[in-house]
Amino acid sequence: QWQFVESGGASVQPGGSLRISCAASRGTIDYLAVGWFRQAPGGDHEGVSCISSANLPPYYTDAVKGRFTISRDNAKNTAYLQMDNLKPEDTGVYYCAIARAGVCLPRDHNPWGQGTRVTVSP
Repeated sequence: QWQFVESGGASVQPGGSLRISCAASRGTIDYLAVGWFRQAPGGDHEGVSCISSANLPPYYTDAVKGRFTISRDNAKNTAYLQMDNLKPEDTGVYYCAIARAGVCLPRDHNPWGQGTRVTVSP
């Protein structure tokens, strides 16, 4: 089963920036869509941003549009999420997963690795 190793999470103040990464533990992501999913305390996994394998516009949930930027480096089998102007509501554990084609949902059942924790507080 596909899994990613996420890293880069930290505690930051509102308005700060972070860049988180996820590296595929095996296989290649070249022809696959990849997504970042967030689990807020007590909540479910929600799709934050997804990027296709083709040159299509990435998806962003409304709450992060204009603040987050997703990217991928197929040569490194890695995806990134640049997060700027962070807000307390961005707090949560961020996970990578292979996404379904055309919709920002995980392709596989229970694809979650260990995630990386992002905490935004004064």
